[in-house]
Amino acid sequence: MEFNPLSPEFREDPYPAYAELREHAPAFRNESFNATIVTRYDDVAYVLKNPALFSSSAISMNIRGKPTRTIINTDPPLHTRMRNLVNRAFTPRMVADMEPRIRQITRELLGAAVGSGEMELIGDLAAPLPVTVIAEILGVDPALRTDFKRWSNAVVNGDMAAVAGGDRAQIDRDIQEFQSFFERAIEERRRQPKDDLISAVLRVDPDDEAPLAPDEVLAFTGLLLIAGNETTTNLMGNAMLALFEHPDQLGAVAAEPARIPNMVEEALRYDSPVQFLFRTATRDVDIAGTTVPAGSTVIPVYASANRDDRKFPGADRFDIARNTQGHLAFGMGVHFCLGAPLARLEARVMFEELFARTVGFRRIDAPLARVNSLFLRGLTSLPFAFEPAPAPARA
Repeated sequence: MEFNPLSPEFREDPYPAYAELREHAPAFRNESFNATIVTRYDDVAYVLKNPALFSSSAISMNIRGKPTRTIINTDPPLHTRMRNLVNRAFTPRMVADMEPRIRQITRELLGAAVGSGEMELIGDLAAPLPVTVIAEILGVDPALRTDFKRWSNAVVNGDMAAVAGGDRAQIDRDIQEFQSFFERAIEERRRQPKDDLISAVLRVDPDDEAPLAPDEVLAFTGLLLIAGNETTTNLMGNAMLALFEHPDQLGAVAAEPARIPNMVEEALRYDSPVQFLFRTATRDVDIAGTTVPAGSTVIPVYASANRDDRKFPGADRFDIARNTQGHLAFGMGVHFCLGAPLARLEARVMFEELFARTVGFRRIDAPLARVNSLFLRGLTSLPFAFEPAPAPARA
């Protein structure tokens, strides 16, 4: 059985390998990763819904060179306390109130490109939009978005770059810049709070069991910066590529923009931006007839679960009318993605504005370049041509 996210072939298209694993080895012991790979929907959901059996401690995040607790690598009850503190700052109302500003940013980015008749989706729109939004939410200067993108790329892709012979020293410098910048921003908010997310996380309420420690605040802001732009950029690019590869679906959603929200959900299911993460078995446990020893690593593959015909009939078909309820692109259970509402909002607004201002989409023939990540799936560029949409008739 094949599971090698480091190979170019796998990165180009992992879904045939996932299908083989689901069919013949749904809980597969992979010696290269020293982990059990779990690929069927019901089994992946079982792992995600049972944090007492499958600890998130396998996910590492280092701050100042040492492991640091965050909401993604802790388990209840500590995870519950940390998530409650973060939820206080990152509320559904706050996200919903961002829509006018997200639409304004999208229009500004589109305005710079629409007249040319060509656009590179990632660089012109899908990357700058979410990084600008999350920078404004955090209260840091969005003009530094090129630096933010470089820093988050270093954090996310560092291990892959090292494996591929990348410049480890440059990666380390980028990560150090990233930490130093946010250390200064956090210290400024301690002295002079503002109306932003960093200040909200730092605020101590009488009911707080314990405030976040300095390294935990730094880890949270970094995590939000990374998750707030990397995965959303990948969602937008993967969705647009799926539409280009399925012209009938592109025509349907462009003609009926009310379908955009479900198209976004189908894109999340069909080509998930986060392919998998890691868990640790807390005791011996059986998954799909395989005994997973206590203390060993488990890799629940969200992207494979989302292509399981047992849950989604005809799962390899991209269908914007599909019932996508239950897809696992944002996880499940206590670790369901904190930023899911923001990612959904940004993707919906981006496609609404794109389809309102452009027609006749044609992908420009160029080799696809994918992000160099172990567990993320996305594109580094996606050029396409179009015509400006006709101006609406005046009454």
